[in-house]
Amino acid sequence: MLELINCLFCRLVFFFLFCFSVIACIAQDEVKLRPSPLAISAIRYKDAYVKITYSQPQKREREVFGKLVPFDQVWRTGANEATEITVTKNMQVHGTLLKAGTYSLFTIPQKDKWTIIINSEVGLWGSYNYNSKLDVMRFEVPVAEAPSVYESFTMQFDHRNELADLLLLWDKTKISIPFKFIN
Repeated sequence: MLELINCLFCRLVFFFLFCFSVIACIAQDEVKLRPSPLAISAIRYKDAYVKITYSQPQKREREVFGKLVPFDQVWRTGANEATEITVTKNMQVHGTLLKAGTYSLFTIPQKDKWTIIINSEVGLWGSYNYNSKLDVMRFEVPVAEAPSVYESFTMQFDHRNELADLLLLWDKTKISIPFKFIN
């Protein structure tokens, strides 16, 4: 009888260990990287900073502007979630006052110029629910040629004391948005 109990106990322990192993293996699915990874670009001047949170789509041998990103349509300025900009102090963007806060950054690409849109609604997926009534500011900037081909959509700052240009770089395109820290 004791042998039967020991054998039954061993089988029960083996069964639970087997089930636990199967569950552990299933839970170890490979973590998949996003095709358009999250990126952050930030600058600081004195006690203020600007932070851009966006996703980086890739060129992957595709024609970008006018095809992948259509001209004359609101673009999320990246991939996945709408790009967000956070400013911790009031500052000037393209000569206009932008109050401290977090905003969405949208653009309307065109061949020779882009419309830059700073919008008060945040937490959006793409530009599908973009509401122009919530625009804080809109302005146009010229298109320039990038110094090289950018495979990944890149947003970076060219920072010079209280002045900075936010550069949007992808494929052969370069867009420059002027910022000025104010006291």
